[in-house]
Amino acid sequence: MIAAMVAVVGVNAQDEEYSLHEVAVTYGGMSNSTWMSIGDALGTTIFSLGSIKYDGDDFIGPIGLEYFYHVDPVVGVGAIGVYAQETKNMFIGGDPWGDAKNTYITVMPAVKFNWLRKQYFGMYSKVGAGVTIRTQKEDYPESSNVKDVSESKVFFNFQLTGIGIEAGPNAVRGFVEFGLGEQGMALAGIRCKF
Repeated sequence: MIAAMVAVVGVNAQDEEYSLHEVAVTYGGMSNSTWMSIGDALGTTIFSLGSIKYDGDDFIGPIGLEYFYHVDPVVGVGAIGVYAQETKNMFIGGDPWGDAKNTYITVMPAVKFNWLRKQYFGMYSKVGAGVTIRTQKEDYPESSNVKDVSESKVFFNFQLTGIGIEAGPNAVRGFVEFGLGEQGMALAGIRCKF
């Protein structure tokens, strides 16, 4: 991978054209929300000594939307918004007991550092920190006589991208990122600069 990056950098010796604005759409995997959901389900199963279990876990996201304004060619300031949703079936003693749904909405101010800027290739890092609103809903069958649950919690969240790699013409680029946070440990997307 390093050899390929060095070859591309050598071919594209010219710095990229400087753009003030950039907007990106991302999709990632293994986000903070995913880890939280796994921990919640595991904790519930352990605490109930295995009598309460979850199955059919369906996770959408994290889907991200970013905007950065470049104060200079290297530094961009902006914000990241992320949406994720999880639905799963609950079982008590092996019998179906209802449905659970968690929705995560995150907003983070962020800073991006474009430390390699070539005509058709770039590398960068970014950091964001903000809050996530988690809405948790549990629907039980009417025959259970258990009241449905609906509650929201706010907690701190972040995104640390150690390395981002983008390629394509200056106006529209595809990219991949590797890091840790609410956008995921790995994510991909498309970015428009103008």
